[in-house]
Amino acid sequence: MDEFRLADDRFRLQVYADETSTQKQEQPRSVKNALNSASTSNNKSKKKKQKKGKEGYLSTGKRETPLDVNLEALALDIGSSSQQSGLNKQPGFENFKQSKPSVLHVDPKYLNVENELRRIFGSKVVKSFEKSNQSSSSRQVRGGRRGNHHIRKTVLISPSDHWPRWDGSLSMEFLETKDGYHYFRYTHSSSYDQAQRAFEAAQAIHDLNGVASVLMYHPYHLDSLITMADYFKFVGEHQMSADAIAKCLYAMECAWHPMFTPLQGNCQLKFSHDSNKPLFKALFTHMKNMDRRGCHRSALEVCKLLLALDSDDPMGALFCLDYFALRAGEYAWLEQFSEDYRTDTSLWLLPSFSYSLAVCRFYLEQEESSDADTAKASSADLMNQALMLHPPVLTKLVAKVPLKDQAWTNILKNSYFHSDQIGIPSVDHLINIYVEQNYLIWRLPDLQKLLRDGASHVIRTLEHNKNDAKDWTCVRKEAFPSNKNEYGHLLVQDFSDTVQTLPPDNLQNFMVDMRDPAHLGGHVANPPAGGQAPALRDVANRNPLAVLFESLLPWVNYGGPEDGIVDENRVNEQGRGNEDL
Repeated sequence: MDEFRLADDRFRLQVYADETSTQKQEQPRSVKNALNSASTSNNKSKKKKQKKGKEGYLSTGKRETPLDVNLEALALDIGSSSQQSGLNKQPGFENFKQSKPSVLHVDPKYLNVENELRRIFGSKVVKSFEKSNQSSSSRQVRGGRRGNHHIRKTVLISPSDHWPRWDGSLSMEFLETKDGYHYFRYTHSSSYDQAQRAFEAAQAIHDLNGVASVLMYHPYHLDSLITMADYFKFVGEHQMSADAIAKCLYAMECAWHPMFTPLQGNCQLKFSHDSNKPLFKALFTHMKNMDRRGCHRSALEVCKLLLALDSDDPMGALFCLDYFALRAGEYAWLEQFSEDYRTDTSLWLLPSFSYSLAVCRFYLEQEESSDADTAKASSADLMNQALMLHPPVLTKLVAKVPLKDQAWTNILKNSYFHSDQIGIPSVDHLINIYVEQNYLIWRLPDLQKLLRDGASHVIRTLEHNKNDAKDWTCVRKEAFPSNKNEYGHLLVQDFSDTVQTLPPDNLQNFMVDMRDPAHLGGHVANPPAGGQAPALRDVANRNPLAVLFESLLPWVNYGGPEDGIVDENRVNEQGRGNEDL
């Protein structure tokens, strides 16, 4: 069956290449590789099909078709990616159609963190920073043979040249097309399943040595990389944590199906499949890493991708989207998203969007001219609605920001803003998430004034008509009728800008014997070319587990060839020599 399936996949790729051969667009790298592996008999059939296309296929396009239909088809072809063209005529992909551009369409040029850093700080600053880190990168190259394999370029991250070769242990299969969305899931090879069993055995006894051993033989095992990334984050090795997450994303993108186009917002990768879960966890962590680096535009694109991959939103990306849009200055997009995105509950009823849309409208009012659309509600009106709908947000913001003016003390004396809970578990949980993630925005004086004026207006309104409070209570109960916390699976700490650290006692349970870091479970992890163990004197101030993880990589050597002391000048010279090779 596998042979028939492989032959069928090759046939589909062959037909796809024939139908798009007349277009002047570059073929995707994955499709090119698949076509190059096809047999010579397929190449002969391709030539026959091309000849037939000149005589018969092109003539079918000259049937009596209205001109506007042809123009519309051309417009769709221009707006679509090269991977999607010709999909409708492939066996098994009859339902693949280029739909209306999704509001969750991801712009790949903003996924590159380095590009955003250059836009923020300038190219000179970024180049200076990269130059200052050349010594550490040269040290990594020393002691091992520089990889001579080709590193595939990916969209989600920029892989490093010294990463191991992609081992092909992951793949992706197409499941079905339903309601205009194309469903996929990841699949594992037998070697990956073996590594997964070893990881689960190590995880069951909390053996971090065992997890590191899995990565020694399977450098792209996803669960092991995510586990190590979490540990590095806890011990403060943020760069090592980010590197492990980047390897996860690199491996999973290399396994993408040729027809999997998640940036278009028309593909679903359901979280309910266990094999899909690592992608969601890695993307969420990657998004938070970019947030901490100040790359909010890139984080916004990753957030859109997270939300587009599974309409059930298992990671709570919807409650991050407004924050990143505001930090990135994408005010118009946020308003358009709130109007176009379909969900069971109107977005403006959620605590996050009720306040964020008021902030969004506030900044758009400053940008728009006098002839702006007056049909939309003003920022003051939106803020009044948000305060009437979710008053505990104000109470929590005053404590979290903090807001210490006497005016805020007087506002909190009002009974409407006195409580910090609404009494509906789902709403109270979403309010906690919003305040934990967005409190920094409210440190701006202009927004504090908007919030203060809105609170004063609400107090005056309730003094004249107390029935308004009852009306908004009915709105809340109708929007959130359940007495259970429907968002309990989302942890508030996951949306925080602070990094959680483990207590020292718990850290001891994860520590490993560093007396001989080249040995893991009786296996030599990184034997140097000269047969000597790496020296530890130059890494005495480093976190021990970070050194252990680096020691697994074949291109790392911490010691000199004689006494284990690293001469920085010699390292730089050898690094430049390796680069010349």
